[in-house]
Amino acid sequence: MPESAAAGRPGTAVVLCLLQRGPAARREVLLGHKLRGFGRGNFVLPGGKIEPGERPVDAAVRELREETGLVAEPAALAEVATIRFTFPANPLADMHCTVFRACAFSGTATPSDELDPAWHPVDRLPAERMWDDSPRWLLPLLHGGELDAEVVLAEDNLAVARYTAVPRPETAPHGA
Repeated sequence: MPESAAAGRPGTAVVLCLLQRGPAARREVLLGHKLRGFGRGNFVLPGGKIEPGERPVDAAVRELREETGLVAEPAALAEVATIRFTFPANPLADMHCTVFRACAFSGTATPSDELDPAWHPVDRLPAERMWDDSPRWLLPLLHGGELDAEVVLAEDNLAVARYTAVPRPETAPHGA
């Protein structure tokens, strides 16, 4: 648990939205079946906690490598969202998350003890097996958007009690 969460403040985390061209030029996103820990059983983007003294972009590169075996350079990542997650029934799980998008990476996605990664067509996400909030903020990002959002979970820490998002000022899409 990050020090900030231990002190009653939200933890900091990153997630990385990797996109590639699949068969027939179909766009795909890398999701992993979460094998252990928080969110176990869900399909999630690779990511995790930012370590003390680590820049968010470096944490995203590290988490991607640790969880999937894929390698991305920090310069290939574009910050496209910030999301504040609030878990009323478990405040120690509250976090501020920086989301990056990238289309340039190397290697082959391989399972780790954390994730079993697989490519999914952007137009056919396994939404029923993701966190309830994920499609709300992920779909705009997959289509080149950028946003800042707040997600408040319900008392069951699963359903969404409140979701708000504000598009970032229009910029050229990063790797969309």
